[in-house]
Amino acid sequence: MPSWFTHEKAKVPTPSPTPIAEGYYAPMTAKALLAAEHRQKLLERIWQYTALSQLQFEQLYLNPIRRYAGYVQQLPASESHHHAYPGGMLDHGLELVACSLKLRQSHLLPSGAAPEDQAAQADAWSAGIAYGALFHDIGKIAVDLQVEYQDGQPWHPWHGPLEQPYRFRYLKGRDYQLHGAATGLLYTQVLDRAILDWLSGYPALWGKLLYLLANHYEHAGILGELVLQADRVSTAQNIGANPSKALQAPTHSLQHHLLTGLRHLVKNEFKLNQPGAAGWLTDEHLWLVSKTATDKLRAYLLAQSVDGIPSSNIAMFDELQSHGLVEATPDGKAIWTAAVTDGDWQQQFTFLRLLPSLIWADEPRPPVFTGTLETVLEVTSDPTDPPTSPRTGSTKATTAAPASAKANRPRHPEACPPDTDEGDYLSPLLELFETPEFEPSDRPSSEPVATPETNNDLGHQFMEWLRAGLKDHALIINDSQAKVHTVNGTYFLVTPGIFQRYTTERQPKGSHIEGSEAWLSVQKRFEKLNLHQRRPDGQNIWTCQVKGPRKRGKLNGYLLKEPSVLSENRLNDNPFLRLTEG
Repeated sequence: MPSWFTHEKAKVPTPSPTPIAEGYYAPMTAKALLAAEHRQKLLERIWQYTALSQLQFEQLYLNPIRRYAGYVQQLPASESHHHAYPGGMLDHGLELVACSLKLRQSHLLPSGAAPEDQAAQADAWSAGIAYGALFHDIGKIAVDLQVEYQDGQPWHPWHGPLEQPYRFRYLKGRDYQLHGAATGLLYTQVLDRAILDWLSGYPALWGKLLYLLANHYEHAGILGELVLQADRVSTAQNIGANPSKALQAPTHSLQHHLLTGLRHLVKNEFKLNQPGAAGWLTDEHLWLVSKTATDKLRAYLLAQSVDGIPSSNIAMFDELQSHGLVEATPDGKAIWTAAVTDGDWQQQFTFLRLLPSLIWADEPRPPVFTGTLETVLEVTSDPTDPPTSPRTGSTKATTAAPASAKANRPRHPEACPPDTDEGDYLSPLLELFETPEFEPSDRPSSEPVATPETNNDLGHQFMEWLRAGLKDHALIINDSQAKVHTVNGTYFLVTPGIFQRYTTERQPKGSHIEGSEAWLSVQKRFEKLNLHQRRPDGQNIWTCQVKGPRKRGKLNGYLLKEPSVLSENRLNDNPFLRLTEG
């Protein structure tokens, strides 16, 4: 493996004239920060994915990464969610670059361009994706963290890289969305003028990258999609969820619905840490009573018209476990048995065990349980039983250490991921890169391309995409941001939003049209299928009045003649929409 430090030109921090006080971190050179074995492995992978000469890699990737390292130093990527340890921000940034570049191999960019143009622009698009990934969370060091030097002076990233002993803490009451908008404070300090001049020479890429760096992912196209996909994989790997499932899961997949439902119930409906509660929060885990949690979760999801919800608790446990949302017992099961003691009150339950970070992420958590919760090593009772007092002979009396004990808390060694040997840290993530989900494709999208490649079939391709998206919940209906609603017993397709999303996700193979021409072409071909109703005045576009608890407005769109062209499922109209003739 080559050493990545031969040509380092980064400024060496000036040694502190006084000893470093306890609780402060000494600033490190980029060479020292990147010398960790797992980071060397990531740099090696990044170089492989770019297929550049060492000199080109040095100029386009390694120099920006060194400057990035000088700013993020040993700052974490979050307070209590993913990569929440010293050096976590640097690890997360490198993982995102490696993952996004691997995913990029499945796309010919810019989508729809001539092959010779795609070949000529390949390096620029790869670099743009990598830069967007590297800067995904960097705004946190500007607005989420308070950093100060040992002499008491505050440090801000616009001051330049950290050069004196420093300490940090997370700001209370911070805006959790603000860091996305703060990226602009940093990327011009990490990317040099030559790189920015080079990127600006590719207008389509430049526009998408600027949208991405300004946190406008809805306009960032494929760049935004790849960065978000890579972020899901890196985050899932770090918090112990299933990165493969995170990679495959659309934004509104069953996995997404299960997690959203759990978050809603825990935050809004479940009582915690008291007799009769649905769950208990300890230092390390959230323990939810298995039957109560699954029954409530199923009822909540069915009320949201989510399809594919298991009818039995056993199947629901399997779904939660397969998606990495609950932690397995030592013998690989989803159900734990534990005894809860609170003063004179004691009860034994069957539980689902979750990482609190899955529910609260970076948000403040409720107080932890002050009693004890002790796990039972062996369970012979039915996990679908309601919570009752222990039955004679149902469990063995041997118990594990109290779940509230702090002896097994993750350690956070300097500049290394928690509780791992450096040699093993990346193995699951790098092995995942070789799975079929990451294998390159010879087409612009990893989605299968339907039938012939002419404009005459654009309407049919759009309908196939629409059917598939509704079936697997990649497209949601009747949500505040949805582009498909149900009105008057049929489907209402919001225009231009639904056609813009189609062209963003699946620019037709062989097409040379871009921007507004692309979605307009798809819309015209859809109209020629004659699947929509026309208004009494002969016009194609209908208007719906929106009247919700917090929203008023109008939506324009197409009203299908027959809902069966998309789905045989029984439809319930969106109660917040009313069709008009205008």
